[in-house]
Amino acid sequence: MILAVIRVKGGFKIKKGLKDTFSLMRLNKKHHCVLLEDNPINLGMIRKVQDFITWGEIDEETLKSLILKRGRLPGNKRVELSEKELNSLVKKLLKGEGTKIKPVFRLSPPKKGWERGTIKLRYPRGALGPRGSEINSLIKRMF
Repeated sequence: MILAVIRVKGGFKIKKGLKDTFSLMRLNKKHHCVLLEDNPINLGMIRKVQDFITWGEIDEETLKSLILKRGRLPGNKRVELSEKELNSLVKKLLKGEGTKIKPVFRLSPPKKGWERGTIKLRYPRGALGPRGSEINSLIKRMF
């Protein structure tokens, strides 16, 4: 299973341990998204920075559109693939194999804003924390 992790809050006056965790996860700026495997190491990092991020399980359709719209190759070139190549790339990512695509997807702020208008509270009332499959609708609003 692949988790999509999005940084919601900025990094003004955060502790060094949190900064190091963000750099290990490659979440250096607000509205950046990374794909991580669902394993104990990554879950520990997510738990450490949970007051700054939101995450959930990404589905295959959203992953395809994320790669096509926001995926970049080395040299900051856009990803332009045929349907067959895109399907094989998505299958590799879902299995956890390496690819040539850059690991960070730079997204826009969500259209119509964050849920309930705040980024200070947990998910049902705000924007932070685990979302499960609801992360897919958020990612689609952030293209």
